[in-house]
Amino acid sequence: MTTTDRTAPRTGLLTVDGAILHHEVRGEGPLLVMMPGGSVDAGIYDAIAADLADRWTVATFDPRGYSRSPLDGPVTEQLPATHADDIVRLIEVLSPDGAPAALFGSSSSAVVALDVLARHPGRVSRVVAHEPPVVELLPDPEAGRALFAAVRESFRRDGVAAAMTTMAEGLTPAWGEDRAAPEPAAVEAGSTAREPEPMAPEPERAIPEPEPTAPARPEGPQGVPPEGPPEVPPAQAEVFRRMHANLPVFLEHVLCSFSGYVPDLVALKTAAARLVVGVGHDSRALLPAVAAEALARRVDARAAEFPGGHIGLTEDPRAFAARLRDVLLAP
Repeated sequence: MTTTDRTAPRTGLLTVDGAILHHEVRGEGPLLVMMPGGSVDAGIYDAIAADLADRWTVATFDPRGYSRSPLDGPVTEQLPATHADDIVRLIEVLSPDGAPAALFGSSSSAVVALDVLARHPGRVSRVVAHEPPVVELLPDPEAGRALFAAVRESFRRDGVAAAMTTMAEGLTPAWGEDRAAPEPAAVEAGSTAREPEPMAPEPERAIPEPEPTAPARPEGPQGVPPEGPPEVPPAQAEVFRRMHANLPVFLEHVLCSFSGYVPDLVALKTAAARLVVGVGHDSRALLPAVAAEALARRVDARAAEFPGGHIGLTEDPRAFAARLRDVLLAP
C-alpha cells in the first residue's frame, strides 16, 4: 500500500440503533478507533489519523446526531452508554475476526471510552482516555455539576458564544486557601515516569478572571471557535463550519449527561491494565485534568502526559500523534 493509499480515507455508513454513523478508515494493521469529543467530528483527526495509518487501521467517525451521522428522529438527551454501544458495533464491523481494538477518546469521548472498557472489556486491547471531565471524581462533584449546568443555561439564555465563555472561565482554577490538595497521580512525561507538580485543590464556585495567558477569544470543545471558522483554506473552513454547527447539540444534549457520568470504578479497576489516562502538560490544574488524575488514582491506572492542554490534539497534531503512538505501543 502506497503512502497516498494508506492516508486516503475510505468512507462508509453504519446503521446503528437510532442513527446512521459516517465513518472513515485509513491504513492497515490492528484497529484503532479515534473518538471525537466535544462538538467535533471525524475531521478533527485528519492529520493524526494520517500519521498513525502506517501502523494501525485508523477509524474515525461522526458521533450520532453530529455532522454526517443523522439520527432517526429528533435529537434527545444523549447518553454515554448509547455512544459506547455505537463504538462496539463499529469495532464488530471493522474487526470481523473478533480481534480487540485500541480506543482513543478525548474530553467527552473519553467518557465514552471508559464506558466501553467497563462494559465490554473483551472488545478493547488498550483504552487511552484523555482528560475525561468526570465531575463525580472531583473533591466537590456538585460544584462541577453546577458549572456545566450553568454553561447549558447560558446557552439557552444567550447562545453559543456566551456558553463557551462561561465554560472557559469556569474551567480555570480558583484556589481555596482552606482546602488541601489531593495526592497527584504519577504521570509519565514522555517515556519517563515522574511525580507531577502538586495538583491544585478543587475549583471554588465563584468564577475567576481568566489567566493572562488565556486565549483572547473563547475556544469551543476541542478548539472550534464559537463564532465560526478562522481564516483557513476552503476545505478546512468547511470542516470548521460543520463542527461549529454541532455546538447546540453538544451544549444542550451532551455536556451535562456526559460530564455527569458515574464510572464503574470496580469494572475499570479490574481492567486497569488496559487503561491509560491522558493528562495535558498545560492543563494539569483545570477541571478535566483534575478529574482525570483522580480517576487514575482510584482505579490504579497508568497516567500519561500529552503535549498541550485539554485540546492538545488540535494545538500540535503531529506532537500529539507521536505521543499517542508511544502510549499505544508501550508494554
